[in-house]
Amino acid sequence: MNSRLEQDLETGCWSEYDTLHRVIVCEPTYMEIQEVINDVQKEYEDENINKRIAKEQHEEFVKKLEEHGVEVIRLPASEQFPEQVFTRDIGFTLGDDVFVAEMAREIREGEEDALEQWLKSSNILFQKLRANKIEGGDVIIDRNTVYAGVSSRTSKEAIQELDTKLPYHQVIPIPFDEKYLHLDCVFNILSPKIGLIFPPALDKETVDMLEKKYKLIEVSEEEQFTLGTNVLSIGNKKVFSLPQNTEVNQQMRNHGFNVIEVDFSEIIKSGGSFRCCSMPVERASS
Repeated sequence: MNSRLEQDLETGCWSEYDTLHRVIVCEPTYMEIQEVINDVQKEYEDENINKRIAKEQHEEFVKKLEEHGVEVIRLPASEQFPEQVFTRDIGFTLGDDVFVAEMAREIREGEEDALEQWLKSSNILFQKLRANKIEGGDVIIDRNTVYAGVSSRTSKEAIQELDTKLPYHQVIPIPFDEKYLHLDCVFNILSPKIGLIFPPALDKETVDMLEKKYKLIEVSEEEQFTLGTNVLSIGNKKVFSLPQNTEVNQQMRNHGFNVIEVDFSEIIKSGGSFRCCSMPVERASS
């Protein structure tokens, strides 16, 4: 466990939906599809990314976060890392513990260094898993339960090691069709009772298990492609989502959520949306 007396800043995340106090982002200054590593990128490989538009959209996202009282930490962007905008993957906070991830794809190896440097400069204790391959997009927390997606980017061995390091959590491995990149591209949690899901990416046993825990809003194939599950909850039933995902947004509103729509259409061409572009460091404990 982290010793709070030895840290300059508070850390702690116990859910995907408590009030977000502090989050890490990285501007898409050098964003580019250099190597296709998911199906969405395959669709946009020839068109590629308009960096100016991507940066403008990201700045609007950050502005809205700050307007809602979130402290935004900006990691320095490096020309070496065209996928660096997706800070969710390089680390994750579970309970009081901050973990630095191990990136699976060569094009993303080294992104963790900027995070480590910030954690060290802020005197924040962190852990690294010895087992290879684990990315934050595959890690979803709901109180004492951690869902960990099993994919080519997150290994069973890393999940097992995570389980041993979190004795007060139940770590549940979730197999899914890895063509959808990360678990948060097919499943997400909005509140203690409500989640988003794209059922075709999961086996029936997993869907049945999740249905016993949550009222699941099903995302269509069309809106899964535009990252309908990859929303970011910031607390008090406020959720960042794409304006293009009209069906998902309406269903969330029907369940009492305040949907904050920000155009992220340029950034999602690389296969990630609001959750992918944010690494929470501190949410309100409850």
